Amino acid sequence: MALGDCWKSLSWFYYQYLLVTALYMLEPWERTVFNSLLVSVAGMAVYTGYVFMPQHIMAILHYFEVVQ
Repeated sequence: MALGDCWKSLSWFYYQYLLVTALYMLEPWERTVFNSLLVSVAGMAVYTGYVFMPQHIMAILHYFEVVQ
């Protein structure tokens, strides 16, 4: 029964996502395109943060002379 409750919860969150972003008005193929673009942009942002944030943090720490 726990799996059914988990599925029901995920369905409710997905429905809330559709309502908040007004995606419920789109056709399924348009929704797929929008979600694909959203996931790809979010993925690129996470990757960019993972690659470049350590360099920026180290530069800031060197600027404030926290790290020599």
